[in-house]
Amino acid sequence: MLFSLARHLVLSLLGLVFFFPFLWMFLSSLKHENEIFQNTFLPHKIAFWENYTKVLDTGLLMFLCNGALVCLAILLLQILIAYPCAYALSKHEFIGKRVVFNLIVLCLLIPTQAVCVPWYLMMHKFGWLDSYAALILPFSISVFGIFLIRQFINTLPTDLIYAAKMDGLSEWSIIWRIIFPLTLPAFVSFGIFSVVAHWNDYFWPLIAVSSPQYFTPTLGIVGFRNNEAGIQYALLMAAACIVILPLIVGFLLAQKRFIQGVAHTGIK
Repeated sequence: MLFSLARHLVLSLLGLVFFFPFLWMFLSSLKHENEIFQNTFLPHKIAFWENYTKVLDTGLLMFLCNGALVCLAILLLQILIAYPCAYALSKHEFIGKRVVFNLIVLCLLIPTQAVCVPWYLMMHKFGWLDSYAALILPFSISVFGIFLIRQFINTLPTDLIYAAKMDGLSEWSIIWRIIFPLTLPAFVSFGIFSVVAHWNDYFWPLIAVSSPQYFTPTLGIVGFRNNEAGIQYALLMAAACIVILPLIVGFLLAQKRFIQGVAHTGIK
């Protein structure tokens, strides 16, 4: 009993430590600009309506729609490619299977910054710079998605695949009618990882696009930083609150499937 209470106390304190920056950000978004650097935790006069309407009037909704479009398109392409690859690596035997899997694991070590120059040259070659294609296509293949889904498919009995083949199902039918529904927790887990990563991505969109009509939420927030007029911290905090809200809501709705998917893939 004492150990359980102590554990919950420690976890609660750690939770407060992680939650405090978000609380500070939200309270700062309610303050007037002249209160930001005052030694006050709570705002003297709430400027919720004033700050948030100014933020929405700057075109933040368009940036949010761009972010949603880009994240969903990337996720759809990644799923269409990752599921057949993961299924083949898990349930099929072919020459070089172990080598291919080892290469996929090694690719997990390559950061985006290491391949941004080849990506940029490729986008320029095809004339896709400053477009949705430049934001979406470089991330259409996810080696992390292949690895995660492959680990989950490994937990499925192979006899299920044999039974489906005896019933006359093709490989594609097995993947999308049997494997995909059974690995839905893995899809939710990977979906959360993918959406969060690309929703928060600032590095590649900064390189790939220059027109405001293609800006993602992270690029839109930068508009509240002005070297001449100064940084509008209250509006910046309000914009940040709006940008992270969809991620928080999505995770709360899918947290059960997310935990289940991660637990069954062997990733602790």
